[in-house]
Amino acid sequence: MQNEFSNIKSIARGTFNETFIEDGFFVLTHKNETNTVEILEREIDSSYIQFHFCVKGALNFIFNQGNYSLTINEFSSLLLYNPQRDLPIHVELQPESSLVSLVISIKKFHGLFSKDANYITFLTEDNRDKKYYKDGVISPSMTVVLNQMMNFNLNASIKTLYYKGKAYELLSLFFNKNEDANIEQCPFLVDEENVAKLKMAKDIIVTNMAEPPTLQELADTIGLSLKRLKEGFKQIYGDTVYSFLFDYKMEVARKLLESGDHNVNEVGLKVGYSTASHFIAAFKKKYGTTPKKYVQSKS
Repeated sequence: MQNEFSNIKSIARGTFNETFIEDGFFVLTHKNETNTVEILEREIDSSYIQFHFCVKGALNFIFNQGNYSLTINEFSSLLLYNPQRDLPIHVELQPESSLVSLVISIKKFHGLFSKDANYITFLTEDNRDKKYYKDGVISPSMTVVLNQMMNFNLNASIKTLYYKGKAYELLSLFFNKNEDANIEQCPFLVDEENVAKLKMAKDIIVTNMAEPPTLQELADTIGLSLKRLKEGFKQIYGDTVYSFLFDYKMEVARKLLESGDHNVNEVGLKVGYSTASHFIAAFKKKYGTTPKKYVQSKS
């Protein structure tokens, strides 16, 4: 397979941000915020399973000394396991792309599912010695967790603990049999049309974050009942409508403050707070510090 990024001349070396979770388990993350392709490499032996998630942009995995490549686009995942040979990571990140990878030993991973190994296809006795490559789509619930990991803003001393919780949550969501869970918990979500309506609701509140509609107005606009809006939104996005919007607004505010182009009052207005005091209180609730102190900590 030809490398579709080979025509891009500007290439740089990057490094993974590596977080040790526990023996046999670590997380690799990287944001390429440049306008060049970045190459990242990491030796991984055959006793490990790799889960790669393209959170943004596009990635190109290179195998067998460049003889084979596989492109993973935004909101897509790739599972790699080959017990017969080492699978070193060699990945090209397109500009403005980001990657989260979970790397876990087969021994530790098997222990997670030892009571029901048949739940995971490649853990069954028949498949245990076979290689396994699987690409897939990142669910909205997984997207929330991945973005939380990429935008970690808590005290550095608890990063390992935070990542440990998120990494296991991500594995749980990755192997969750969504079709069964959805039918049990919220049958109407089986209908793709209703899922599209809930995604529309998310787009509406994000676009109108400074002056969002009421829940009833939102339900009327997308054509769902208020109850179905509330239940469905929480199931897909892992949070209530307004809690999701609050987190989104605070993330926008954080990035605006970091840019240095706006003062605290201006940022507060842009994300929907009519007074600086209300914005400061909201920001402190989310990040544990005031906007001013946050900016000072970044300078």
